[in-house]
Amino acid sequence: MPDTPRIPPLVEPGPPLGLDATRRFARHLLLPALGEEGQRRLARAHVVVLGAGGLGSPALLYLASAGVGRLTIIDDDVVDVTNLQRQVIHPDASVGVPKAESAASTLRALNPHTDVVTQRARLEPSNAATLLTGADLVLDGTDNFETRYAVNDACAQLGLPCVWASVYRMQAQVSVFWASPPAPHVGTDLRDLFPHPPAPGSVPSCGDAGVLGALTGQVGSMMAGEAIKLICGIGSPLLGRVAFVDLMDATVTHLPLAPRRPAAHTPPAPVEAWPASHLISSPDLATELAADAAPFVLDVREPAEVALAAIPGSVHIPLGEVLADPRATGLDTHSDIVVHCKVQPRAEAAARALRNAGYTRLRVLAGGILGWVRDVDPSQPEY
Repeated sequence: MPDTPRIPPLVEPGPPLGLDATRRFARHLLLPALGEEGQRRLARAHVVVLGAGGLGSPALLYLASAGVGRLTIIDDDVVDVTNLQRQVIHPDASVGVPKAESAASTLRALNPHTDVVTQRARLEPSNAATLLTGADLVLDGTDNFETRYAVNDACAQLGLPCVWASVYRMQAQVSVFWASPPAPHVGTDLRDLFPHPPAPGSVPSCGDAGVLGALTGQVGSMMAGEAIKLICGIGSPLLGRVAFVDLMDATVTHLPLAPRRPAAHTPPAPVEAWPASHLISSPDLATELAADAAPFVLDVREPAEVALAAIPGSVHIPLGEVLADPRATGLDTHSDIVVHCKVQPRAEAAARALRNAGYTRLRVLAGGILGWVRDVDPSQPEY
């Protein structure tokens, strides 16, 4: 069987390089696969990066330093002190500053010849196509499923390739999604890997489970490398493959990815929103805990989270155990139970499981442990 032809370059070469650009990118020009023509393609490319966080930080730094002509950063968040452990594009002085603005400042200092555009916006299904129109390529460094699927579907609609990655603690996945690549290449997208988003709260974010900063640097650099390959038409991009990175074992395993059969998948039923009438605020919970008939407080976070901050007297059963056996609490089904996690989604998932198992008096702590720390016990750290 003949070798599959390479994917053609995404971008036509820009003007010839001047003396300053030749000096700046001399180490690229020495690479036979890239050379001057590849550098001119990079100079003409427009890449949109979703998220200036753990993955977006290294990806943006390497794309700007590589000479990508235009970078658009889309991020609606601000820099938090907990970001600094991995989001290397932001200095300590940027805490409280919008991430897009902080990242743009760093990139302009790194390479003033790259045109950096910022969009402080939250990408959603309603605006995704508008925000991504005009790009040659998209990098998805977001950390929530709603946005990932919105990016994926908009890229499929616009015919754009998308470099995607996801990290969890000390493992990661990286791939290139492109629903309609040039023939004879076969297109795949996020829905081929995960046909439907998981239920809210069922998969911890890095803010809940933790992540090693060096891993995001490794994976973000891989994303930048995939983008450069696609722009210049070199190498074999991760189209139709998923690279599974295990930092602890120092391994990268490549798994094949094929298009799904749409008829073989039934969309899951929508998850019912937890009713506001069954939420309790942190101050109200503190008042109830001081009374004689205090509720049972169930903490469904992971053990490492509980070690950082906890509500006195609460009982810890991780979400996975509650979902596997809602009766693991050992409580009577008519017990007064308040469930909490870091913010709220995991607690809602646990409360639904308990409700389905016959528990009748269930409330969820609004804002989770972070709300408790802010409103009741600021001596404990937010994380």
